[in-house]
Amino acid sequence: MENRPQWGTRAGFILAAAGSAIGLGNIWRFPATAFENGGGAFFLPYLFALLTAGIPLLIMEFTLGHKYRGSAPLTYARLNRKTEWLGWWQVAISFVISVYYAVIIAWAMSYAVFSFKLSWGKDTEGFLFGDYLKLAETPGQTGSIVPHVLIPLIIVWIVTLGVLLKGIKKGIEAANKVFLPTLCVLFLIIVLRAVTLDGAVEGLNAFFKPNWDVIFDGKVWVSAYGQIFFSLSIAFAIMVTYSSYLPKKSDITNNAFITGFANSGFELLAGIGVFSILGFMAKQQGVGVDEVVSGGVGLAFVVFPQIINEFPAFNEFFGFLFFTSLVLAGFTSLISIVETFVAGVQDKFGVSRTKSVLIGGGLASVLSLLFATQGGLHFLDVVDYFINSFGVTMAGLVEVIIIAWVFKELKNLQQHADSVSDMMLGAWWRICLSVVTPVVLGYMMFDNIKTNIAENYGGYSTAFVVSSGWVVAGAVLLVGLILSTAKWKKETVNNVSSQNKGAAS
Repeated sequence: MENRPQWGTRAGFILAAAGSAIGLGNIWRFPATAFENGGGAFFLPYLFALLTAGIPLLIMEFTLGHKYRGSAPLTYARLNRKTEWLGWWQVAISFVISVYYAVIIAWAMSYAVFSFKLSWGKDTEGFLFGDYLKLAETPGQTGSIVPHVLIPLIIVWIVTLGVLLKGIKKGIEAANKVFLPTLCVLFLIIVLRAVTLDGAVEGLNAFFKPNWDVIFDGKVWVSAYGQIFFSLSIAFAIMVTYSSYLPKKSDITNNAFITGFANSGFELLAGIGVFSILGFMAKQQGVGVDEVVSGGVGLAFVVFPQIINEFPAFNEFFGFLFFTSLVLAGFTSLISIVETFVAGVQDKFGVSRTKSVLIGGGLASVLSLLFATQGGLHFLDVVDYFINSFGVTMAGLVEVIIIAWVFKELKNLQQHADSVSDMMLGAWWRICLSVVTPVVLGYMMFDNIKTNIAENYGGYSTAFVVSSGWVVAGAVLLVGLILSTAKWKKETVNNVSSQNKGAAS
């Protein structure tokens, strides 16, 4: 029986899984997505998506990792030798995401420091793109490395790799026990202040007021499923890897429900905080809330500094709290993303954890320098869009089809989950994974392909979109296929049988 490291406590695993799910997207993606898709009415399809796709997929990935006791490549190899490439595909996707995700954390770290003197000034957009990023005018131009980005980026990688070098219990679990509660406390302080601002009521009204006219619009439901899918770190190889470190007696089903609702609870908290502050901004400018709503990089690094400038008191303090929250949310996710390929390399090639961290994490940190250049934001924008739209979504679709339809493993996985969980899974779980999830993900893929054939993403040139988007999305699949051809060390793939018997006893 292999000596696989384990989480120290159940709470440690849940904090780590929730920490992975709670990332930058919870703060800057969810509020705008909800507002644009019916406000309060969006919560109905959102909850439906959570219960019919999010949690069922979490249960499936938790069960896969727990049953087969390995990183994503090893888990899928133990499921069936022919599916190992799927695990490597997901690992390669996580590798690409880690390369640019670290840079966003570096931006947030810089802005946390800028908060002390409100260094971004009144022209926050000009400061971000000009003074700070020194953004190249032509997409595709690399330019020189920007020192203001490089220094915090080095710190981000030192912290991330330092945590991973300490292992599962003393590293990842210990870090999440500090980072996640601190994040929640800091963000709660921001929310409590936000709801007392002049105009907060108008902002919350805009966020929660339901527009029932859009409830039958298919795109609203697809947006809900998309938000759940991307937010919960599904098909990134993360949850499979994390659950492989669970002890034999683990309540898989309840763990999935707790993780799913913890993530959604934080998204709701973020929505309250963000829209209270946007309501304040709208009141200050004498415009409607809909005119100041933004998402993504623009919300975090352009709109929020504008709002912080106008705070009635303690501007610097609340600016520091907000950007520190982004840093913490980023770290809990980045650590989990890097762990996927650290575990994959360690399992496949039999190297020590230290070597695996230095090889995988070291390569990712070097490649991340591309996004610390003057052209970094353009590269990040395109790579992020394509790796999510044609990497994560496609990998998730292939994952459920292979497990539910090709190898018909859902009943076996249900039996394993039921054997270690207090809550029994019913037919609803199999129906959701075999019918609902493939249909929704299939439609999302079809819609993405149709949209991107009709016009280039973001109005970028065809050459730039192909080289930085389509090629990257195709390369991760190719890397997955190539890595799966390497042979395992003797008995590695078959070394799970005795553990399965123990887990079910």
